[in-house]
Amino acid sequence: MNKEEFINEVSKLGINLTEEQLNKLDIYAKFLVEYNSHTNLTAITEEDQIYLKHFYDSITLVKAVDLTKINNLIDVGTGAGFPGMVIKILFSNITVTLLDSNNKKISFLEELGNKLNLTNINYYHGRAEEFCLKNRETFDLVTARAVSNMITLSELCLPLTKLNGYFIPLKGSNEEEINSSINAIKKLGGNIEEIIKFSLPYEESTRNIIKIKKVNNTPKEYPRRYDKIVKYPLK
Repeated sequence: MNKEEFINEVSKLGINLTEEQLNKLDIYAKFLVEYNSHTNLTAITEEDQIYLKHFYDSITLVKAVDLTKINNLIDVGTGAGFPGMVIKILFSNITVTLLDSNNKKISFLEELGNKLNLTNINYYHGRAEEFCLKNRETFDLVTARAVSNMITLSELCLPLTKLNGYFIPLKGSNEEEINSSINAIKKLGGNIEEIIKFSLPYEESTRNIIKIKKVNNTPKEYPRRYDKIVKYPLK
């Protein structure tokens, strides 16, 4: 996906990109490749693939939620900033928190944020279950892209989600994984409102966006320690 194709496909999502936004994404792509030469951030380093599999894929979050109405968002396991940093560039109204357990990736994001002169953006090096101790049920929107399986991810993310807010993970094509997580999501206070299935343009790989509304407070015992989450997954 070249830049013109990217602009065209994003416009189909209802977003007309400004020159400033496009310039910031261009800086992002170049800095990602440069930084990746000495620090492992991503296996995707060709520009057309960055625009398709990182930038466009991140923006598809708008299929599930009106981001102009979101005040604060946390991207759990953000990696090199997908989708959280991309969303921040396009929706400056949102206070974005980028959370990752890999400090090298958080350092990259801090440098990138300074390059782009971004404000109202927070960077946190640590684990989600630890971060939740002081930030329980505070976010309008919690998202994660291709991080862990749905049961584990739900226990890490739903406790961070505000009552009546949304947890919206961006996943691949594993529908069995989604179906197996329904009971765990209910136990954690969530309800799957919608599963949005689509194919990435040009490549045609399948994506699923799971729109989960926080309908009840998460019981206080969740999230558990990470070793327990993995060893004894919720049923």
